Amino acid sequence: PFGRDDATRGEIVAPIVVLAIIGLVVGLLVTTISARSVTDPLDEVRDGLERVIAGDLSAWIPIDDGGELGALEAGYNRLLVGLRERDRLADLFGRHVGVDVAKKALENGVQLGGEVREVSVLFVDLIGSTGLALSRPAPEVVELLNAFFGVIVTIVEENHGTVSRFDGDGALCVFGALQADELHPTNVLKAARELATGLRVLGATHPEIQAGIGVSTGSVVAGNIGARQRFEYTVIGDAANEASRLTDLAKGSAGRLLASSKSVHAAIPVEQENWEYVGAVALRGRNELTETYELAGSDRD
Repeated sequence: PFGRDDATRGEIVAPIVVLAIIGLVVGLLVTTISARSVTDPLDEVRDGLERVIAGDLSAWIPIDDGGELGALEAGYNRLLVGLRERDRLADLFGRHVGVDVAKKALENGVQLGGEVREVSVLFVDLIGSTGLALSRPAPEVVELLNAFFGVIVTIVEENHGTVSRFDGDGALCVFGALQADELHPTNVLKAARELATGLRVLGATHPEIQAGIGVSTGSVVAGNIGARQRFEYTVIGDAANEASRLTDLAKGSAGRLLASSKSVHAAIPVEQENWEYVGAVALRGRNELTETYELAGSDRD
């Protein structure tokens, strides 16, 4: 027969089993929550780092822990701030000296000096800029110059060139200096043709914007020129001087664009067909005559 002792044991065992099950469930929940409190922040940091590696610098992590994990999250956010600041400085650097120049400086460092390179040079200079500055308010002049230089930068960079510097109302552009480019004579002539067209289009809405364009090819010294406190990447040599002189002469020519025979003869045959011989001219500061080409008549109209 079922006695009191058996009944008593049953009354005791049942609550113990229930309490044990509750303890196991609560323990499992506490263990899961504790584990999640560690793994979730780590997963957030890991996912954030993966986004940073992919180039996304917006992966900010909220700090929700006062201990070591919180310090890890704060360290990640400080890293993100540093990377954003680095990118901002790199962007500003590239805008001031040119993307290609900035990239080379970041990869190889910077130092004064240069090296002899065979390059092509394009020089473009605004016509009548002095009168423009005297007849227009300064903000309007700046707006016109920005539109003018905007066309130049876009076309030069699309043709694998670099705007070495803005020279008041002109620009010195170099092809083949920062990296080896056997097609630099072709690229500079193509850029010159497109620039002549682009400036004519711009001149339709801004008649004040008219410019001369000169192109030359030859040896120059390319490098960082100046002082240790302040320098710029530029080119110095006969090709740069010739391009500048041709620009002055081009201001009075029909197409407002002249190229030296060195550039045309070094270009690929398809590009040469876009140019026609003008004649030999005496450029200021040069003892030898310079044979020049301009755009073929069909392209000049």
